[in-house]
Amino acid sequence: MSPEELLDRLAGLRRANMGNRRAPHKPLLLLWLFGRFAAAGSTVVAYAEAEEPVSRLINDFGPAVINRQRAAQRAAMPFVHLERELWDLRDGLERAIGPDAPERGKWLRDRGAVGRLRPEVEELLADQQLLESSARLLLDAHFTPALEALIRAETGLDLADLEDSTQPVTRVVRRRPRKAGFAEEVLRAYRFACAICGYDGALGRQPVGLEAAHVRWHSQKGPDTVDNALALCALHHALFDLGVLGLTADLRIRVSELYVARSEAGRAVDSLAGRRLAAPRPGKPLLDRVFVSWHDKQVFKYAGGAAGTGPGAEPHPTV
Repeated sequence: MSPEELLDRLAGLRRANMGNRRAPHKPLLLLWLFGRFAAAGSTVVAYAEAEEPVSRLINDFGPAVINRQRAAQRAAMPFVHLERELWDLRDGLERAIGPDAPERGKWLRDRGAVGRLRPEVEELLADQQLLESSARLLLDAHFTPALEALIRAETGLDLADLEDSTQPVTRVVRRRPRKAGFAEEVLRAYRFACAICGYDGALGRQPVGLEAAHVRWHSQKGPDTVDNALALCALHHALFDLGVLGLTADLRIRVSELYVARSEAGRAVDSLAGRRLAAPRPGKPLLDRVFVSWHDKQVFKYAGGAAGTGPGAEPHPTV
């Protein structure tokens, strides 16, 4: 396998069919494995060891699920279905486990399932530039920039030292182009103030702590247009992308019932619930309800069940 072939396989991961909902299970398992490899030089891992941290990643950075048993075992799906060109999965007797195996945590634990990225993949990832390119590809394709630092911290992929490396990058990862001037257009449309809290800090003439946030993420085919964007302060941008904050169909702010805070400052987030979102300048388009609905189904963290799927239900994934 060549570096180009590895990156092509990562870009072409088959996505689970979960009723038109995001399924970042495989990318998150891979990013977690990349972090293990960066730390220890090996990706060999028993399912029993991977289940809790990988399930937690999927719960934190994927769509909501309320069924506690399913939430605790979400790692089973990518552990079983990750493409065998990349992944070798065997039971405790070294017998291969195929991608048609049950995606159940108990089944995998009972059989002592152990997986690893194939030796030829690990050999390629020993090139730190390729490891960073691989991580960057998955982050760009499946998530949004506000979540990158959080995902890197959770997976142990702090590869910032590579930015100063004089070694050539193995391959420039192809990314969907962004519209020039998009951020400034959005900030101007919202008068350089957070549409949720009104924060409008500036240093001299330069706004600080204000960002242009996609409602439907750019990585998920969200357009760089004002009707798919908000000006948000850095805090509320992060909370919006994590699903702590969401929007109703009539553009009022909602706060996830899963959100908790101990301090008075943290509890101030709860006071946002029901507040009307600030409107853009006259002549600028309001948020398109199609993008608001996408965020509601794909990002907002429900306590009473996944959006549009009924109480406690999560669509059964197929690959």
